[in-house]
Order: sequence, then C-alpha cells, then structure tokens
Amino acid sequence: MKKIEDLQVNGQRVFVRADLNVPLSNGAITDDGRIRAVAPTIAKLVAAGAKVIVASHLGRPKGEPDPQYSLAPVAVRLGEVLGRPVSFATDTVGESAKATVAALGDGEVTLLENLRFNAGETAKDDAERGAFADELAALADLYVGDGFGAVHRKHASVYDLPARLPHAVGDLIATEVGVLKRLTDEVERPYVVVLGGSKVSDKVGVIDNLLGKADRILIGGGMAYTFLAAQGHEVGISLLQKDQIPTVLEYLKRGAETGVEFVIPVDVAISASFPDTKTHAPVEDFEIVDADKIPADKEGLDIGPKTQQLFAEKLADAKTVFWNGPVGVFEHPAFAEGTKAVAQALLDSDAFTVVGGGDSAAAVRILGFDENEFGHISTGGGASLEYLEGKSLPGLTALEG
Repeated sequence: MKKIEDLQVNGQRVFVRADLNVPLSNGAITDDGRIRAVAPTIAKLVAAGAKVIVASHLGRPKGEPDPQYSLAPVAVRLGEVLGRPVSFATDTVGESAKATVAALGDGEVTLLENLRFNAGETAKDDAERGAFADELAALADLYVGDGFGAVHRKHASVYDLPARLPHAVGDLIATEVGVLKRLTDEVERPYVVVLGGSKVSDKVGVIDNLLGKADRILIGGGMAYTFLAAQGHEVGISLLQKDQIPTVLEYLKRGAETGVEFVIPVDVAISASFPDTKTHAPVEDFEIVDADKIPADKEGLDIGPKTQQLFAEKLADAKTVFWNGPVGVFEHPAFAEGTKAVAQALLDSDAFTVVGGGDSAAAVRILGFDENEFGHISTGGGASLEYLEGKSLPGLTALEG
C-alpha cells in the first residue's frame, strides 16, 4: 500500500475517509478518541499544503438527512483538536459540498456532512454505490483512506472511491494494520485474549480463529452466561443465547484438545434488574455470588472480585494481550469494577496490550485510565475482530490496488 509520502499533495484536493463515528449525547460528543486518532494524518496533509476534504459516517441514518446524526458538532471539535478552523459542508455531494471544497485554500480543511445521508454510500447495488463514488471523486484529486473503523464495510467511500483516484493509506490505518499483524503473524507468547461484550454470536468467528493461536481466552460480559449455561449452571435472567450453547461446548472441547485454556467467571455481581446507566441510581439488591449460584430471579452484570483476581493472575505473565469487550456494565459504578480490574491488569503486565476498539476503548477513557499507557487502543472494534477472524477487509483490499 502506498503511503501519504508517496503522493504529491501540495495544492491538491485530498479526500480523507476518516472514522468520526463518535458517541453523542444531546448533541455533545462524549468520547472524542476517534477524532484525536485521525488528527495527525490530517495535520500532516495540512503541513504539506493539501486542500483537505474530510468525510465520515456517524450512526445509522436511513440514507437521507437526519439531524440527530449530523457531523456539525464533529467539525467544531476537529477544529479544536487541529488548532485551526474546519469549515463544514451541510451536504455530501450537493451545492454546499461543491462550494465549500471550491473555497478551500492550500492547508485548509473542510468536513462533509454524514456520508450515510446519501443512500448510495451503503447501497448493496454496485451501480448505485458506484454512482455516489463518482460524485465524491469529482470533489477531489487524491484519496487517503484512514477510517479504520469502516474498512470492513463495502461502502462507496471506503471500497469504490479509492479505485477512482490515486490513493494511499493514512497513518492511522497503517498503525492499526501493523498492530494486528503483531496479534496474528508475529505473536509473542503467552498470548492472552480477553473477550467481553453481550453476545457469543458476535465473537464466534474470532473465537474460532483464536483457538489455533491464543494460549488463554478469558470470557466476561454478557457472553459469559452462555458459557456458564453450557457448563450446566443456572444463570437466572442473565443474558443468554441458548442457540449458541452447542457452539460454546464445541469450543470448550476444542480448547481442551488444543491446549487453549478458557477462563470462565467463578463469581459474579448480580441484581434483579438492569441498572440505570444514565442517572447511576443506587442498586439496592447488589450482591456477589459464586457463578454456579445465580438465583433464578437475578441477572449477572459484572465479574466478581474472585474472578477479577483470577483474570489478573492469568494476565500477569502474558507477552501479548488483546482485549475486546467490557466484562460488565461499566457504565454504572456498581458494575464497573470488573472492567476496571481488567484494564489495570493489562497495565500491570509487561505485555504488548491492545484494546480492541468500541466499548472497550470507551471504557478505558470513561473509567479514567491514561490511554497512552496501553500498547495500542484500536479505533475499530468490528474491523479488528474481522481481521482476527482472518477475513478480507474491503477497505484494505481497495487501498492495496
């Protein structure tokens, strides 16, 4: 893949496909990690005299403008991070976009409105997607792909547009791919994987692939209760995917045969109802129970202190760690201790630690950890998982061409 240094960007209109899909609450950005992650690439282009056109998606609008998914707040924050004005086009390929791009001077930056406000961005039909890519291509001279969180999507701005312009990979994607190679091709052992999140089905592919690569797989979050149920334990009203129990049993069997150790919670924090993660109202019936003693009318919402200690012990001698998915409902203080413990165990180890995007990355920041102390915090949870599954990612394939 070509890098930015391989392009002549001075005075050229450079289309940067970023991933600025940040969480918003009442129009305010609650985690700007993805904005800060792509800022160095944009700053490099600015310093080289490029006219920078930044584009991204945000959320899942239905192919038409939807004010709740506007990138307008992102333009403001991007300008603050870059320390320079960022103009904003109120559409993607319409009159505002054309006029805003035409007004760009060398070293100036603009952000287009949400790409998914145009149905062509996510269209399954190649011709419809291609037509939108043609309109985007008309705005620019060069293309830089740096939206790692979107490279697993066959979308117009990710897959079709690079074929229409001279293109290169941005520094963020180059870093992400280098890190993922350290998790697949150049692994230092012991290699420990921590998987959380709500559903086993979301992690089936990655567990399947890791069974031939990891030394230990630590299971937390909502998916842990399907593992506990597979072991014959009562899980009460905890999140449970009964249809995945046969798959889990097969994984446990394969793990035993191949020497991959599965580490399942031995105690959990429970309650009779899901906590209020907005008001953080106290949980009156909070208690810790052994993982095989969950009452029928309670649900598990975090790993308990014995499991926190167990996980820390299993991470202590690791040389490589990949963590994807919080191990509890970290958004509520009563059920954040497990995720805090995992993060701290990563920091306490001498391992190369990778936090695999999404909720895990948000948890690290929200819980007050210094993200610079981790080896790498990915900007793309889904893309990271699909890479680790061994899948071909359309956005990377396009940049290789």
